[in-house]
Amino acid sequence: MLSRRTFMTTVLASTGLAALPTWAAEFEITRSEAEWKKLLTPAQFAVLRQEATEKPFSNSLKGETSPLLKEARKGTYNCAGCELPVYSSETKFDSGTGWPSFYAAIDGAVGTKEDNSLFAKRTEVHCRRCGGHLGHIFGDGPKPTGKRHCINGLAMTFAPA
Repeated sequence: MLSRRTFMTTVLASTGLAALPTWAAEFEITRSEAEWKKLLTPAQFAVLRQEATEKPFSNSLKGETSPLLKEARKGTYNCAGCELPVYSSETKFDSGTGWPSFYAAIDGAVGTKEDNSLFAKRTEVHCRRCGGHLGHIFGDGPKPTGKRHCINGLAMTFAPA
């Protein structure tokens, strides 16, 4: 499936309008597609750079699996693309959806944008430093925010406290 980022990169590159997609200029860390592919596993690349979604409950994609759905230790969840701490274990909860879920991100760690794919209006959440796609935010989470950050486990690493 062709993501919006891949489509825009292809269109811009083929027309010679830009060497990098327009969203890349917004982030501190930018890399070429080849550099990202060297740095990330195939599944991490698919999630972080192509906005793929891992399978629920197994947190698997392309033969890779994340253990983060069941991670229960105290610590920090970091972006797998640049290791920026994005979520704290203190905000993690079991949403029953099959993906690691949090009711809030670490202050200043993530950005959002409107996502109109899949015939629905959603809020996409990404790493504010490298732009890596993390998942989506929904309005059915617990207090105090009422938000559910539904995050791909393969988009993160875990650092125990």
